[in-house]
Amino acid sequence: MLDKGFHDVPPGAIATVVTHLEMREKPDLRPVSAPDGISLNFVTSPSTDWYRDLYTRVGGHDWLWFSRLAMSESELSAILTDPKVEVYAIELDGHAEGLLELDFRQDTECELAFFGLTTRMIGRGLGRFMMNAAIDHAWRKPITRFHVHTCTLDHPSALGFYQRSGFTPIRQQIEIADDPRLAGLIPRDAGSHIPIIES
Repeated sequence: MLDKGFHDVPPGAIATVVTHLEMREKPDLRPVSAPDGISLNFVTSPSTDWYRDLYTRVGGHDWLWFSRLAMSESELSAILTDPKVEVYAIELDGHAEGLLELDFRQDTECELAFFGLTTRMIGRGLGRFMMNAAIDHAWRKPITRFHVHTCTLDHPSALGFYQRSGFTPIRQQIEIADDPRLAGLIPRDAGSHIPIIES
């Protein structure tokens, strides 16, 4: 029986509603060109230091992305060097300012594992450009399902953006995790929209 109502989140933890979305066929895309000076580039065998830096700048401070920061060097390296994982970077004048990661490790499927831009790049129309590229790259492979999940820690417009891009919500979960700020994975002033409750 479903235990409805309010549930306490333990001190030192954070809770979020996770929404899983999928698309079962490639949608029609409206062509979008990259702004001048912007390019999307495949990153061959990205180093863990490079990846953690970009990952943190894209999602660590504002949106409390932490899953990849909690991984050991060997765990993260195994993902980044897997030939079925593709990492792309939005670059401005040769400097990485956006992250797009596609995971093909599940047969006939692709997960949009990470997708985001640094704060300085938001509002330039790059989200649609990146998403078009993600959809194109995913459906070039023999997949039957392209999926992603987002949560209430993410940018408020993320869920709507995924739906407008052709993804359909199929499932929701509640996730409780240790607060990454208290674990020292990201600064204590990160994720100001989520309070730190220690005791």
